[in-house]
Amino acid sequence: MSQRRDSKNVSANTRPRILLLLSAAAALVLASLTTASTASAATSLPCDIYGAAGTPCVAAHSTTRALYAAYNGPLYQVQRASDSARTNIGLLAAGGYANAAAQDSFCAGTTCLITEIYDQSPRHNDLTIEGPGGAGGQDTGVPADALPVTAGGHQVYGASFSGRMGYRDNTTSGVAVNGQPEGMYMITSGTHVNDRCCFDYGNAETNNLDTGNGHMDALNFGTECWFQPCNGTGPWVQADLENGLFQSSAGGSQNTANTGTKFPFVTALLKNNGQNFFALKDGNAQSGSLRTTYSGPEPTTGSGYAPMHQEGAIVLGTGGDNSNGSIGSFFEGVMTAGLPTDAADNAVQANVVSVGYGGPTGTTGSLTAGSELSLRATTACCTGDYLRHQNDSAVISPVSSGSSTVDKSDATWIVRKGLADASCVSFESRNYPGDFLRHFNFKVQRQPMDGSAAFRADATFCPVAGKNGQGTSFRSYNYPTKYLRHYNFSVYIADTSGTNAWDSATSYNDDTSWVAGQPWAP
Repeated sequence: MSQRRDSKNVSANTRPRILLLLSAAAALVLASLTTASTASAATSLPCDIYGAAGTPCVAAHSTTRALYAAYNGPLYQVQRASDSARTNIGLLAAGGYANAAAQDSFCAGTTCLITEIYDQSPRHNDLTIEGPGGAGGQDTGVPADALPVTAGGHQVYGASFSGRMGYRDNTTSGVAVNGQPEGMYMITSGTHVNDRCCFDYGNAETNNLDTGNGHMDALNFGTECWFQPCNGTGPWVQADLENGLFQSSAGGSQNTANTGTKFPFVTALLKNNGQNFFALKDGNAQSGSLRTTYSGPEPTTGSGYAPMHQEGAIVLGTGGDNSNGSIGSFFEGVMTAGLPTDAADNAVQANVVSVGYGGPTGTTGSLTAGSELSLRATTACCTGDYLRHQNDSAVISPVSSGSSTVDKSDATWIVRKGLADASCVSFESRNYPGDFLRHFNFKVQRQPMDGSAAFRADATFCPVAGKNGQGTSFRSYNYPTKYLRHYNFSVYIADTSGTNAWDSATSYNDDTSWVAGQPWAP
């Protein structure tokens, strides 16, 4: 109302001069943004882009890559179980990608946890393992090897959260407080989510307690629907502003097209001016542009949100009061001082896409670590069938050049060093990053790696010559008399001395022999 009233009071003589000045200013802004975008596409990383747009990063966290072109410091710290020693994992080069080989070498023969994720910004808002809070006890760090992924053509590791895992910094510098504007994004995964509270990244309370409405300003990603309606099945990018996960000012979704974002790699973005406006965006981190799912007033569901009352801590993986039942994946994220422009957001998304998260490993068709392959059955009935996942279970089904993209992706696996024994192998899903084939009650399933010794053992298989003289048979690491076998189109670990139906001796040697070949998914 006040803007319309002011415009009516501008005199006829003054209005043309103002319009001329505004037009000139707009042209200068457009030119500068065009120049910045061109430079950003060539040389700038996310925090360079936001800094050039006048909204510098006050936090920049990643386990996969540098977020400033000039950054050449550590990304994160790992601690190994065997002797509690710690080391920092840095970059292959300034502005480049994580030196995953350094982690592999340091953690060889044992397991490691990520104990600290360093802030690449000059603010040094480093994240350490979160302590107890109002809704959750002491957290642990994520297993360092649970989420291998390709980025920039290099193998790196994301951070895979499996509940009761979280990081925090309660004594930050430069992070928005008491209604100051800010923005943030993170790269996460739409295939590793649940409906528990709260997989967050962003601004939280400084005492690990719920201190009231508007005391948080954090990204949330998951399938928890706090306010109705929630369209589709999710997962959704939401704003955790404390005492609610918001998709709009009314709480629930006002966007019927926003049914969730299930891409293997997701860009999630929130910005909030701290007074009367916030916006949510999402996108495919592998291709395309951002989508705005909400842009409008602060929540009207209760007092305390307009203005906001942020406290300035940073949380990752839990809610502000350490509600820590959620699962999720984290690859990178930043927080800014000031409200980022849409142009800067778009340039950051373009840079993220250029990373090529989840891209080809460069090796195919073999059982060497890092190779992508598909496994074909050799039983006479089923020589056109391949081992794939379907509704979380391992099955065999026909796959051919005419099959759907989903079928081809479900039948493609990435060979990893055995999670329990590096001389054996584990199979990571190509389209569900961080999910592995593992047996449970002898049935083989696709599940996210939780870092436990039981999971590591269940997901490790040792290759031997094919029992029927073709290809390879895969012996279970922790049940060494049992082999990976298809039976009635489902997949189990089995041996002929067992008492289950899938332990039948009929065609056992054929059913346990697999041919490793070129991957169906590119």
